[in-house]
Amino acid sequence: MIRVLVVDDQFLIRAGLVGLLEAAPGFEVAGQAADGAEAVRLAAETRPDVVLMDIRMPGVNGIEATGRILAEAADRPPRILVLTTFDLDEYVYGALRAGASGFLLKDSGPERLLAAVTAVAGGDALFAPSVTRRLVEAFARQRTPSGQEAPPALDALTSREVEVLKLTARGLSNPEIADRLYISEATVKTHLNRTMSKLDLGSRAQAVVLAYETGLVTPGC
Repeated sequence: MIRVLVVDDQFLIRAGLVGLLEAAPGFEVAGQAADGAEAVRLAAETRPDVVLMDIRMPGVNGIEATGRILAEAADRPPRILVLTTFDLDEYVYGALRAGASGFLLKDSGPERLLAAVTAVAGGDALFAPSVTRRLVEAFARQRTPSGQEAPPALDALTSREVEVLKLTARGLSNPEIADRLYISEATVKTHLNRTMSKLDLGSRAQAVVLAYETGLVTPGC
């Protein structure tokens, strides 16, 4: 049973998501919140497996709520799946940097949403890597804000880990990377896990962002 916390300031959207999850087998609604502050409180109280997080909300927005939920998690932090519209790219980029596991467009169908929640709960950090790539490319062109620490060097990675990170950042899934490099999917996961450990990253999404920020992968490549 996947326990989901639904966060959206629009009642109809929130109610629709709750109804969809309650009607689908294998899902349980842990709670629902209308703003980021309430989401932070409920996440601590209910300890869901996945948080469906809206971005634009009054008061505490989805980006800030994402960071606070992950920072305040006692042991096993929830996976955060951002809900957005395609014209809010900047907010998605910020959410990925805050530690969100991935995102889903609000106009996605019911089957895709349920599959996304299942994938994120199972450990997949990016549900739609090709779309994520386009978002990251668009905002990787922006310079790192002043005062922000420079991203860590990639010198600690092996050549194979660098290859896997490049292909991940370009939007390839684990099976596609395995096929491209003639290795097993389990080996791909091992390389990604080691990469995130060496670079002190919390999710695959952050690894993708880092690849663009360090120039390992360039927009449009």
